[in-house]
Amino acid sequence: MAFQVKVPTVGESISEVTIANWTKKDGDSVKMDEVIAELESDKATFELPAPQSGVLKIIKKQGDTAKIGELICEIAEGSGQSAAATPAAKTSPAPATTAAAPAAKPMKATGGVKEMKVPTVGESITEVTLSTWMKKDGDYVKLDEVIAEVESDKATFELPAEASGILRIVAKEKTTLPIGGLICKIEITEGAPPASTPAAPSTTQAASAAGAGYAAGHPSPAAAKILDEKGVSSSQVVGSGVGGRITKDDASKAQAPATAPAKSAAPSGPPVIATGVSRSERREKMTSLRKTIARRLVAVKNETAMLTTFNEVDMKPVMDLRSKYKDQFKEKYGVGLGFMSFFTKAICIALKDFPAVNASIDKDEAVYHDYCDVSIAVSTPRGLVVPVIRNAEALTFAQIEAEVVRLATRGRDGKLSVEEMTGGTFSITNGGVFGSMLSTPIINPPQSAILGMHNIVERPVVIKGEVVVRPIMYLALSYDHRIVDGRESVSFLVRVKELLEDPGRLILGV
Repeated sequence: MAFQVKVPTVGESISEVTIANWTKKDGDSVKMDEVIAELESDKATFELPAPQSGVLKIIKKQGDTAKIGELICEIAEGSGQSAAATPAAKTSPAPATTAAAPAAKPMKATGGVKEMKVPTVGESITEVTLSTWMKKDGDYVKLDEVIAEVESDKATFELPAEASGILRIVAKEKTTLPIGGLICKIEITEGAPPASTPAAPSTTQAASAAGAGYAAGHPSPAAAKILDEKGVSSSQVVGSGVGGRITKDDASKAQAPATAPAKSAAPSGPPVIATGVSRSERREKMTSLRKTIARRLVAVKNETAMLTTFNEVDMKPVMDLRSKYKDQFKEKYGVGLGFMSFFTKAICIALKDFPAVNASIDKDEAVYHDYCDVSIAVSTPRGLVVPVIRNAEALTFAQIEAEVVRLATRGRDGKLSVEEMTGGTFSITNGGVFGSMLSTPIINPPQSAILGMHNIVERPVVIKGEVVVRPIMYLALSYDHRIVDGRESVSFLVRVKELLEDPGRLILGV
């Protein structure tokens, strides 16, 4: 009996995941607890271990989206290769193909007809669109074989055949059907149709390919990410790993092909400018993380009364203190002294003075937090993630710096857990590391405010009647005007400015 593997619950707020990568192929033998796939949510990437040993049957393809609890694969009891492959392993490919032909039973109609209707695919989904037929009208289909792709407003689903027999298509491609609507009929048969003449070479080629190793040309999870970033197809890379598998080192050495000469050399193509500029374009499916970021950013703009207030801070006192003690700090604590610890400590003190900036709205109630869980925006290859420093108000400078380094590293490696990315009460984002002079950061819901840091630039300022040059940073505080008043937002930012321009107050908490 086959064990059904469904998408596990990976977090309270996560309702769906994307099959980022299958580390095993359909028909492979897997062991219990062996990683068979990587699942990607809008917050983190998870490894999916095999719940039992057996033969893997993949139902959801790489790149597909699946709901929590939805079936993505099955593991049939057995060892090694599937039953069909076992005889082939004992003999050469050619005799195996010849011996298999007489075993097929002639196809015979039973008179039964199986009507296939649109299944229930979600509580809020009332209709679907038949996007693609994988089989043609009149084709023979096997039980559980994928015959079509059905698309809803939330995800795309594969439609497996509910019986073996001759397919009779009722609904055409791009047709919209309600749940329970008739899609097709299958005239049930016994046995299979006779194999066509070209089947023998095809079988021989498949057997030959299998001899080369199933991993040939297949990238490891880390290699797949590198190739995606470079825009290089795995078919263009020769793997040096076991069985021809593409390793991370192979992917790092791979170079994107130069397409411009090929474009200009094509005699039938459009005229090309003498410089050989390429006009090619490519389309990539958005990841779950990117789609969620886009959806939440639009929701914040539409559902909050967001305003931004600005101020500037003279960074010379902080920079002087940092330059004086950074070597001793590094030697004692084993971590560098950056600006983030100064800003985090200043923010925690200001949040205690202005609790509305540290609050959130839950329906008709305002929730005030007696603690400061500060979210730090981290840019990663997958997109922006916001891990949380818990109880930042109780941490030392060294503890804050160590936590920032730990979370940023885990974020860039794609190893952040759901717990590490939820529950923040206030956010900090630093566009200055990319050269930003001024920006209006967007609130990270359900939080009510976010502080934007920017680059430090030497500017002329007037101090005690004299014009002097000082390293100045512009600060931006975006806040939800539904719960934070203008007086509180401006006063909060002024308080942060005062603490940074007199770092001794950070130590004394005054």
